Amino acid sequence: MKLRILKQALIVLIAAGILPAHAQKEKVAIPLTSVPTFSTANIARQGHFYVGGKWVGDPGKEIMRGAMYVEVWVPKKIRYPYPIVFVQSGGGQTNVALLMTPDGRPGWAYDFVNRGYTVYMLDLPAYGRSAFVPGLDGEVTPPRTGALMEEAWTGGRPAATPQSSWPQAVKHTQWPGEGPLKGKMGDQIFDYYAKTDIQTPTGADLPQVAANDIAELLDLIAKPVILLLHSGVAPSGWNAADMRPKLVKAIVAAEPLAPPIEDAERGRTGPARLWGLTNIPVHYDPPVSDPAELHPVRQEKADGPGLIPCWVQSEPAHKLVNLEGIPVLDVAGEASYHRPYSHCIAKWLNQAGVKATYVNLEDAGMPGNGHQFMSEKNSSEIANFFMNWLEKNVR
Repeated sequence: MKLRILKQALIVLIAAGILPAHAQKEKVAIPLTSVPTFSTANIARQGHFYVGGKWVGDPGKEIMRGAMYVEVWVPKKIRYPYPIVFVQSGGGQTNVALLMTPDGRPGWAYDFVNRGYTVYMLDLPAYGRSAFVPGLDGEVTPPRTGALMEEAWTGGRPAATPQSSWPQAVKHTQWPGEGPLKGKMGDQIFDYYAKTDIQTPTGADLPQVAANDIAELLDLIAKPVILLLHSGVAPSGWNAADMRPKLVKAIVAAEPLAPPIEDAERGRTGPARLWGLTNIPVHYDPPVSDPAELHPVRQEKADGPGLIPCWVQSEPAHKLVNLEGIPVLDVAGEASYHRPYSHCIAKWLNQAGVKATYVNLEDAGMPGNGHQFMSEKNSSEIANFFMNWLEKNVR
């Protein structure tokens, strides 16, 4: 109803000459129509602090670099002993994506804290409220274009080229909104989502800096946690778990960056994640000093239609010795651009001795999801699925 009234008001404004007719061509971002607030009745305490960081630079010109912003919510009734640590921002959003969906519903942070989990949310080094240091943190790539977000995130337009398309894209139904502009520039929900997209730093060492900061946070928490990894920053989470295996009770991997060994994201090629999960060394047994010692080979045949052949180790496989005791839930959306290769992470983990459960969301009764699970219509349903799995598999 509000959206219909807003559209009618825009038509009146254009007709009256108050809003120029070319505004639609300029893709004017539509503002919120009311102030969004959510109940904090189940939250007992909150904290906002930084971990990591060190002084760098010549004497007299030192700069603090690499600190990570952390926000923690503690529920009034803690029902679960293991806090959730979100390692999320690979889609271009800060932890704001965990606070509210683009259509104005409470985000994942509320889902988990209301269930009784303590939650930690991070702005990784050089992202969001964590300082970006020019010259040390690389360059910054600008926020994604509206066209790219329509293609990759919302199903608002077909991929620009056949190479950047994926066969499951036509199944995308879970992006919020309605009407002819759903998932497109000019739609109120899409425009709000676009406002949350930020610049991305390119510093080559930032994944390691982030992993070090996450490990320091785990030391500060000083008890086992559950890591919830998403998208492009997931490798830092894998590395942190490898660095602090006794402080990680389980890992929920919501479409982590994939696949191992060779890039395949929307038609890209070239070396990527040469250590299987990351580009940073992780511990294998027998020990590996060079990732080439893993002797990766590509499957001759894909595991199913619409999927790509995965890279696996030549047998006998080296084991991810520090992750072997950590159960992993690896999840993929039915329509996501990750779908052709998401299963490759679980395949790599299981071969390396890690108990990884791979789930396609539609097989759990949640069809039609793209990559941005926490922003889509069934975000709370997905969060509940994660929590139900943790209840059954984490003691």
